[in-house]
Amino acid sequence: MSAIVEEHSHHAAPKGLKRWLFTTNHKDIGTLYLLFSLTMFLIGGAMAMVIRAELFQPGLQLVDPHFFNQMTTVHGLIMVFGAVMPAFTGLANWMIPMMIGAPDMALPRMNNWSFWILPFAFAILLMSLFLEGGGPAFGWTFYAPLSTTYSNDNTAFFVFAVHIMGISSIMGAINVIVTIVNLRAPGMTWMKLPLFVWTWLITAFLLIAVMPVLAGAVTMVLTDKFFGTSFFDAAGGGDPVMFQHIFWFFGHPEVYIMILPAFGIISTIVPTFSRKKLFGYASMVYATASIALLSFVVWAHHMFTTGMPLAGELFFMYATMLISVPTGVKVFNWVATMWRGAISFEVPMLFSIAFIVLFTIGGFSGLMLAITPADFQYHDTYFVVAHFHYVLVTGAVFSIMAAAYYWLPKWTGHMFDIKLAKLHFWLSLISVNILFFPMHFVGLAGMPRRIPDYALQFADFNAIISIGGFAFGLSQLLFVAVVYKCAKGGEQVPGKVWDGAEGLEWDVPSPAPYHTFSTPPEIK
Repeated sequence: MSAIVEEHSHHAAPKGLKRWLFTTNHKDIGTLYLLFSLTMFLIGGAMAMVIRAELFQPGLQLVDPHFFNQMTTVHGLIMVFGAVMPAFTGLANWMIPMMIGAPDMALPRMNNWSFWILPFAFAILLMSLFLEGGGPAFGWTFYAPLSTTYSNDNTAFFVFAVHIMGISSIMGAINVIVTIVNLRAPGMTWMKLPLFVWTWLITAFLLIAVMPVLAGAVTMVLTDKFFGTSFFDAAGGGDPVMFQHIFWFFGHPEVYIMILPAFGIISTIVPTFSRKKLFGYASMVYATASIALLSFVVWAHHMFTTGMPLAGELFFMYATMLISVPTGVKVFNWVATMWRGAISFEVPMLFSIAFIVLFTIGGFSGLMLAITPADFQYHDTYFVVAHFHYVLVTGAVFSIMAAAYYWLPKWTGHMFDIKLAKLHFWLSLISVNILFFPMHFVGLAGMPRRIPDYALQFADFNAIISIGGFAFGLSQLLFVAVVYKCAKGGEQVPGKVWDGAEGLEWDVPSPAPYHTFSTPPEIK
């Protein structure tokens, strides 16, 4: 049916703007998601630059503290919901149908709608910054009572924007599940699915499970703020800590939503440039499923300082340490795949190796945060900021860049500028570590996060961090240049662009990455 819809859309849809507005083609929609994500990445990055410029020196110099709070809040919201998640959705739209031999996504018109409501959601969120009183200034986690009692009336726009983002995510997830379950090529059994498809299938179930929880949390914030309820107001019999339980029950699976597709990307790229099949395919599938299931029982490790019972602290400490085991399995398997492989250090592989090393650093700092008595010292310091940026920037964002470089020649038919891309990689790698690694030190020394001023003792490290931040931000302009040049033209590429890297016939459960670009796979 989707093929009929797609074919009809090709005949009916005019060229130009109307083609993009009404397209039901999974490749067009994937491209729209990726371009939107890149735009949001640059806007969110500009907000991070405001934050780092203010923190370059102690004292208040550039922006008003209230505006600083708006920047930290909207930067987080945009990077999570506007940059990382739409980028992975764009990759899913582009690649999943081709990887499973499907003609298109299963629900093409819903696919179109799930994208086109996103620009409106973020327009509403960004517009609120220009209204009287300013935009949301209560942190991207919007803890009550900051988001209820102490926020301004523009909170309504924030709630509306989050609802729209959630609707988009749920529709995208339904589409992914229906596509993978129903449109696989004949003979493509579950344990023959490429790992990227597996990770997205599991991610889609996570999205459907937790997005309604976020919707419930923002709805309760809305009714507390405007309709006189007191879900989170102790004066009316509510409980502000309950907000944190509800939010993190969404928020912890959410961080795995932002990293599982990255695992799928790395599991696709590493075998290609190691000229070996992926080590331990089945264990990778089971590890991904284990991470997804365990992600629902670790949420209160964000709440060790709220005064929960000792039994609760112990449970969440051990559960959090347990979730590092399947993650460790994945890292082991990637390293084992590279072990004694004939590695070719192409740009996607460089980003993938950087991902493995730096994501592991983020994982270890997460293990430190999991230890309850230690967390009392780290909580709400820059150590936490260092931890989750290693996971989300050198993790999720690096994997997205690896995927972009890996598949750009396939998408455009042109090879990107390799020298410029390698320059982008090395500048990003060096600057991102100058940016985030010293945050561990200032955090361990007690520098609190989300504050526009700090004690004099942190001045030197903050100057270094800000220099790294601006270097990293400027480096991303190179990425924009590489993508633009590649899209405009360049060296034509053959049908199988990385064939030279593969170097062997693929006889593996996870099929070679490009096996379905022209014809559905023939699986033994």
